[in-house]
Parts: sequence; structure tokens; C-alpha cells
Amino acid sequence: MATGYFPERLKDATLPPSPAMSPGPTAQRSSALQSRITSVLAASYSDLEIRDALETLDARQVHNTAETRRNLRLDAQQELIQCNGEIIRDFGQVAQQLQRVGAAIEDLNKLCSNMRSHISAANRETGPMLEESTAMMAQRQQTETKQQLLGAFTSHFLLSDAEITSLTSTAEPVTDAFFQALTRVKQIHDDSQLLLGTEDQQLGLEILEQSSKQLNAAFQKLFRWTQRELRTLDLENPQLSISVRRALRVLAERPALFQSCLDFFAENREQVLSDAFYAALTGGFAQRIGGPASGKAIELSAHDPLRYVSDMLAWAHAATVGEREALQILFISDADEISRNIKAGREREPWLQITDGTDGEEVAAFDGKRALNDLVDRDLSGVLRQLRQRVEQTIQSHEDATLAYQISNLIRFYCSIFVPLLGPKSTIIQTLQPITQKAFEQFRTLMRDHIANIHSDVSVTPLDLSPPDFLLEALETLKGLMKSYDTSLANASSGEDRTGFQAVLEEALDPYLAGCDSISKGMGAPQSQILAINCLLATKETLKGRAFTANRLDQVDEAVEDQAERLVHTVHAWFVSESGLKRLFDGLKEYKDTNLGQGIAGIRKVREMQPDRLADMAQKLDAFLPGAMEDARAFVGKLADKRMVREVCDKAADLFVEEFESAERIVIGLDETILAEQGEELEEGMLLRDVFPRTSDEIKVLLS
Repeated sequence: MATGYFPERLKDATLPPSPAMSPGPTAQRSSALQSRITSVLAASYSDLEIRDALETLDARQVHNTAETRRNLRLDAQQELIQCNGEIIRDFGQVAQQLQRVGAAIEDLNKLCSNMRSHISAANRETGPMLEESTAMMAQRQQTETKQQLLGAFTSHFLLSDAEITSLTSTAEPVTDAFFQALTRVKQIHDDSQLLLGTEDQQLGLEILEQSSKQLNAAFQKLFRWTQRELRTLDLENPQLSISVRRALRVLAERPALFQSCLDFFAENREQVLSDAFYAALTGGFAQRIGGPASGKAIELSAHDPLRYVSDMLAWAHAATVGEREALQILFISDADEISRNIKAGREREPWLQITDGTDGEEVAAFDGKRALNDLVDRDLSGVLRQLRQRVEQTIQSHEDATLAYQISNLIRFYCSIFVPLLGPKSTIIQTLQPITQKAFEQFRTLMRDHIANIHSDVSVTPLDLSPPDFLLEALETLKGLMKSYDTSLANASSGEDRTGFQAVLEEALDPYLAGCDSISKGMGAPQSQILAINCLLATKETLKGRAFTANRLDQVDEAVEDQAERLVHTVHAWFVSESGLKRLFDGLKEYKDTNLGQGIAGIRKVREMQPDRLADMAQKLDAFLPGAMEDARAFVGKLADKRMVREVCDKAADLFVEEFESAERIVIGLDETILAEQGEELEEGMLLRDVFPRTSDEIKVLLS
């Protein structure tokens, strides 16, 4: 329509004005038409109003003709009038409907008025009843709330009859129900203290008192039940009763009851182990179970006293290890919880913070390892009493010093084993250490008695200068003592003190060496030195190879060297005496000591330097030298060490050669003086060298 309507209008609008038209009005109309056309052409198709108008025309299928354009306004107004008429007719129908609605509303208003009058009358009649019902509902709600509060309070703060029976009745066993009820009572006891801060304190006091009585009854029941269980507890079972362990953890909240249980258990175990030890000793039947299993009776199978003591100590050690392993689960696995419970119990009972009124020391925190060691220590106290009695009887009934020392060493070895198990301050260590000292004192007494009995042997001098029999016997005994001490060190800890054997040497060796020294002092040289050296060498042979005798070996070596040095001087004196040069050496030494500063010329006056005397000494020297070394070795031939014989003779020969060289230099010096004085007038045979021809080199060769 747009394409057909606007072009035609445009075409009509662009036609030239008719010449017949008058210029005035025609020009005005043309101007108005142009302005309208301009306004129409200026209108945009995108304008909504124009688009709506065009779409309306298009919908009505209006064709763009001159007649349509002329009647368009009339047609539109006519259509508008028709639409308004239809609207009026429709509103007339609506008015009629509204009249009917108004009548219906009026009827409803009348009904409502009637109903309001009836309702007002009913309200007047039911008002008191409603007020009473509302008050009753509010009262019911309050009652239900109080009932809920009472139920919650009762369920939290009061125990059921079944729980009270399980908690306090001794006829009921201690089961999980008991521990659950006990946990509830403890919670009630703690929560009841909160009630003391409220307005109704009386209720809190009553609940607190009731819960305290129930707690006391429950702990007393648990205490008695634990005692019964501990009395029949089988420690051979690697898994102890879980209920007993739980009971001990709970009883730790009452430190006094917990300690009483431990004391009761220790007394019971002490009796059990004592019976078992007595059964192991005698082969009897133990009335109670406990202690390591054993075969034959110790008193019947161990005929050797050392074996007897060793078996008893081994039984005690096995019992200690077994008891400790069995009880370890009671204190080590639950130590932290027991410690916390004991601490909480002491905080609730402040008067238990002080051990006693004397020292005022505060109770130390619970230590599971220490408690275990203390309990095992107490369990073995009965065994230790029997052990100490029998060991002391064994020591006193045998007068054997070696046995006494071996027992002392054996007990010391077991002490080193018990210390890591129970600690250095345990009862078993305090029991065994005095026995060790007593055994060593017995050893010392027997050794001194033995030394007193051999005084007659000390006065007898051995002909072959070998070590006396009493020394050889003492060295054999010392070997056994050293073996015992070495064995105890090998099995003890690496930090064992290896100087402890010094006291044994003082008792088992020094008196015998002193006896040998007394014998040697009563003999002349070289027999005294040879006997002393032989005794010392035998002692050295016995002591060597042991680390704990190193210090004494050094002392023996020094003594041997000292005696060997003395023997060298004795052999040297023998060389001087047997060679015939003693008077010569003594004369020269005396001259040197008394005539210092006079020179060599004065030596001519020495008697031993006269030619005739030198000739006599030279003759004796020549006779001595060929067999001098063999004779010297025969002189000290009773030395046990042949190598030392050669060394002593060689050193003595060296001293003899040195002294001879000194005399030789004097002879040569005198000959030079004579030659200087007489010159060519010297007669043959006037020189000292002619009558004393031996040189030091020749003597070295002959004595080598």
C-alpha cells in the first residue's frame, strides 16, 4: 500500500499549477499543500505512529484512489462512531450486571449483619470458657516443660536401680556395666559442683553427698575385687586380665587404695616366690604358682659349693626377669594413664601431697618403670632372705680361700646383671653387696691364716735356688683367682673397673713374695739375687696375659731389673776376684781417692804396680781368662732364665773390661814416663808392659 499510495500522491502534488487558477487563492492553497507534502515527506517510515497507521490501512485493504483519499476521514470517523456505539451497548450490559451484583451484595450484607449478631451473642456466651481454656493450655505447656527438665535432670544426675546395684553390690561382678556406672557417677559428682553456684544449693549438696557415697562404695568394691583377682592372678599367662589392668588404672584415682593393692600384691607375690624358691632348693611341692620352673632340687644336684651358690643366684635372676616381664604390662603400657589418674587423685586429696610430717618432701610423680622395679624388688625380698642365709652358711662352712673369692666374684658378677634390671639402689643389690664383702673378708681371713701357717717353710732355703714350694702353691692359687676374676670381667659390662684385683694381689701374692725376700736376705750373693729373680720370674709368668695385672707386672719387671743389676755387680766382683786383679783395682782406686792432682808419676809408689806383683797378677789372669765365661755362667747357672744368665755375664764382663782398660791406660802411661826418663839407657824388662802384657782387646776376645 505504501508503494502505491505515496507515489500517486507525489505525482499529484508535483503537477504544475493550472493557468486557469487565480494567482491569489491558488497560490495560498499551493503553498499549504506543499507544506503538507513536505511535512509528509519529511516523516520517517521508522516513526511508530506512521508505521501503525500504515499497517492499519494495509490491514483494511484500502486502495490509494482519489475517492478513498477524499472519504478517508469520513470513513474513519464513521468507524469510530460505530465502535463507540458498540462500547455503549457493552457498558449497558455491564451496568445491568452491576445492578444485579449490588442487589446480591446487599443481601449478603444483611446476612453478615445477622451472622455478626449471632457471633456476638456466641462470643458473649463462650468468652469465659475460652479464657479458661487458654490458661489451661499455658499451664499444660509449663507442666510439660518442667516434666522434660525433670526427666533430663533425673537421667543425668540420678542412677537407675540396675546401675546402683552394679556399682555397690558385692554380689555383682565387676564388668563393663560397673565401669560405665562408675564413669557416670564421676560425671555426676563433677557436675553437681556446678549446682552449688545456683540459687538452690541444697539440691547440689544432696546430689554431691549422694554421689560421693556411691563413689566411695564403688571404689571399695573395686578395691576388694582387685585384691581377690590379684591373689589368684597367674603371671605365667603372658596376657594378664584386661579387667585387672583396667581396675588398676581406675584405682589410681584413689592413690591410697592403689598403693594398698600394690602392697597386697607384693606380699602375695613374695610368699609365692618364697615357696617356689624353697621348692626349687629342696625339691618339695610349691603351694603356689610362681618362679621359674626347675628340674632337680638345687641342694641335691649341686654338690660343689660354688655350683650351689651359682644355681641359687641363677634361679633368683630367672625369677627376676620372669617377674619383671610378667608385670611390665601392668605399669609400662598404662603408665601414662595411671600417672594422670594418680595426679588427679592427689589434687582431689591435697593431704596426700606430703609423704609424712618429718621431711615434708613432695610426693614425686608416678613413674611406671620405677614402680615396676620397686614391685619386683619387693616380690623377691623373701627369696633374698633365704638366699642370703644359705650363701652365708656356705661361705662360713668351707675354709677354702679360693672358694670364698670365687663366690665373692660370682655375686659381684650377678650384681652387675641386676643393676640394669632394677637399679643400683634396689633391695637385691643392697642384699648381695654385703654378701660379696663378707665373702671377700672370708677370703682375706683364710689367706692370712694360711700365711701364718707357713712361717716354718719361710726359714727353709731351697738348695737349687728355685722358688719355694709355698710360693709355687700360692701362684697356683693365684691362677685360679685370676681365672675367676677374668671370667667375671668377661661377662660384665665393658665399663668394669679392672683395678679391683689389686686387693687380691695384696692378700694372695704380696705376703709370699715378702717371705721369699726374707729368705733371700738371709743368703749371700749371688744366691740371694738368683733366688729373688727366680721367684719374680715365676710370679711374672703367672701374671702375664691379663689386663688387670698389667700394673703389677710393671712392678715385677722393675724388681727383676733391680735384682739383675745387683747380680751383674756381683758377677763383676767375681770376675775381679777370680782374675787376681782385685788388689790392683782397689790400690788404683784408693790412690785416686787419696792423691788427687799428683799426676800419674806418683802411681809408681803403689805397691800393686810393682813389676813383681804385676807379673804375679798377669800369671793369674792368664790362668783365669780361658774359662772365665764358662765359670761365670756356672756361677749364676741356677738362674731359671738362661737368656738372663748370658746377659748378666756379658754385662759383668763389660764392666770388667772397662775397669781393666783404666788400669791398662795407667800401665801405658807409666811406661811412657819411664821411656822419657831413661831413653836409650832403658834396660830390657824394665817396662811394665813386659811383665803385664795382656791388652783389653785380648780380654774382650777371651770373654766374648
